[in-house]
Amino acid sequence: MGQPPQGQGQPPQGLTAGLFEPAAEPGGPGEHGTPGAPGLPDDGEDGVKRKRRWPRVLAAVLVFVLLVVAGIGGLLWQRQSSYNGNIDRIRGAMPTGKNRPGPNVTGTENWLLVGSDTRADMGTTGDGGQVWKPGRQRSDTIMLLHLPADRSKAYVVSFPRDSWVEIPGYGNQKINAAFSFGGPPLLIDTVEKLTGVRIDHFGAIDFEGFKSMTDALGGVEVDIAQSVYDPARKVNWPAGRQKLDGEKALLFVRQRYNLPNGDFDRIKRQQAFLGALAKKAADGGTISNPLKLDRFLSAFTKSISVDEEVDAGKLRSLAISLRNIRASNVAFITAPNKGSAQRGKQSVVLLDRTKAGALFNAVKTAGMAEYVAKYGGVNRVGTVS
Repeated sequence: MGQPPQGQGQPPQGLTAGLFEPAAEPGGPGEHGTPGAPGLPDDGEDGVKRKRRWPRVLAAVLVFVLLVVAGIGGLLWQRQSSYNGNIDRIRGAMPTGKNRPGPNVTGTENWLLVGSDTRADMGTTGDGGQVWKPGRQRSDTIMLLHLPADRSKAYVVSFPRDSWVEIPGYGNQKINAAFSFGGPPLLIDTVEKLTGVRIDHFGAIDFEGFKSMTDALGGVEVDIAQSVYDPARKVNWPAGRQKLDGEKALLFVRQRYNLPNGDFDRIKRQQAFLGALAKKAADGGTISNPLKLDRFLSAFTKSISVDEEVDAGKLRSLAISLRNIRASNVAFITAPNKGSAQRGKQSVVLLDRTKAGALFNAVKTAGMAEYVAKYGGVNRVGTVS
């Protein structure tokens, strides 16, 4: 088992703190629209404990966002060889061309995090999976995670999967087609040329990963604003709180047809699902229960794939650097766009080049705090369509 690095005599506080401390006592066309963490009640000492646990648990459940980057690193102290051995490394994930953007501002870091929309019965990421098969998979979820040098915040920029962009060698296409055409390297190359931001690392998970992690927690709960029917999968979602097992979670995060704002509502559903994982982990005592924690982390680490430069030491060091991030310091943003349009027979999303350019420049120049203060645009995760 790995030993804590020098100078870390006190347990880290914040997002990854619960992972570094000893266990406590048990106890296709698209539909589009325009884009748009709960606290726990204070009921005495127990309420205070739950409030303190909430930001720590986030590291173990923000699947694409901070878990890929931070959570595993902390957990490697607990079962380093086992968890690290579960993680799949993708050879050749990063592009090798000479025309990539220059290095990022010193100390900052950018990750491209994606979810595969393959409908295979078996997982395609993680242990034993094949993260990309030519022409077989598109990236259902595409997120750019930006970490400032001081690690006081984390910014997550979501790209609508049908964003109409230039894919090197293929002309203008939907952005998720880049993954189908050329796997991680081509998707990264596409995002870099679109944004001017250099991608440092890559992480991927598929829907089967969502399912296994949900079941490992014993299911999660989400709130739906109004009853809605999914015509693609013939599922009725009643208004109110819904309990989701792994299979229902897949149906929940996949739906976009018949939602008021199409893919943008699906993005919010995915974010709501991540928040539900966090809440269940906190309320269910996952962090304080070694068996539950091991079950969840085993499911997670067997479900993800990262670039081959992300070794155990990298994850652990990054986890330490993120120890002070709170839930309120994670900002979700949708890439600015002008809504839907037609390109031939395809329904696509047109990015707002001026507003998106300002956002991408803020990432590139480490000016996200100023960008958010000036333009806003941070999504609120709550009751969803």
